[in-house]
Amino acid sequence: MRLKDKAAVITGSSSGIGRGCAELFAEEGAYVIVSDDGAREGLGQQVADRIVAAGGRASYFRANVLNPDELQKLIRYAEETCGRLDILMNNAYTGRVASVVEQEEADWDVVFGSSVKAAFLGSKYALPGMMKAGGGSIINTASVHGLLGGRRHSAYAAAKAAIINLSRQMALDYGKHNIRVNAICPGRIVTEGKIEFLEKYPEEVRRQKATYPLGRPGTMREAAMAALFLASDESSFVTGHALVVDGGLTAQLADGVAESVEEGLGIWNQ
Repeated sequence: MRLKDKAAVITGSSSGIGRGCAELFAEEGAYVIVSDDGAREGLGQQVADRIVAAGGRASYFRANVLNPDELQKLIRYAEETCGRLDILMNNAYTGRVASVVEQEEADWDVVFGSSVKAAFLGSKYALPGMMKAGGGSIINTASVHGLLGGRRHSAYAAAKAAIINLSRQMALDYGKHNIRVNAICPGRIVTEGKIEFLEKYPEEVRRQKATYPLGRPGTMREAAMAALFLASDESSFVTGHALVVDGGLTAQLADGVAESVEEGLGIWNQ
């Protein structure tokens, strides 16, 4: 019960890492506001219903983070429902993978709007209440792509890097109010959508086993455990930090990665 009686908002929490965090936070005693843009009708409500059925506390509120008014209403709903907001996880993201030449300007704006601007606005709306309540924790979902470049990830990598530094900057301004701001930087996490992909392309499974020092990608639960640490009082002296959750992926030199992949794919034995 590390989050007993805490109130948490998690954007983009009807699937993926967000869903994993919503379920775990509820298990740890938090009242969780599950939120998404409603594109997959009923999915967010199903997540909230499953949490309640398992004995947790949750409700669903539809909010498109690209819409500032809806984002502000989400924060207001949480404060009115729970009486306060202790944890905000800016997790939502939408966009497409592309190189700079391929990237349409409108797509670039969607990537930055759904991640960087949404994190800025969500925090802007949540911070006054947290300051009044005497503290809180803000967690921003970044990525290892915010630390290192990735092929054809121009907007995504730029946005995730911005998320990391925004987290550091807010940590400086709001530490005096007992508000901690951190980021998580996941590597490859097997979410619902990736399960089907990996089943379809078994060579990708072999590639990931060879690339990651732990020999596998991560699970939603493992990513959620990192976020739980940052949300809880166990990280009471941690702020402005980018917590890497990547099975050792970014701990390697490039030539070492190449050797691991070659060995894992059996190239040395051919």
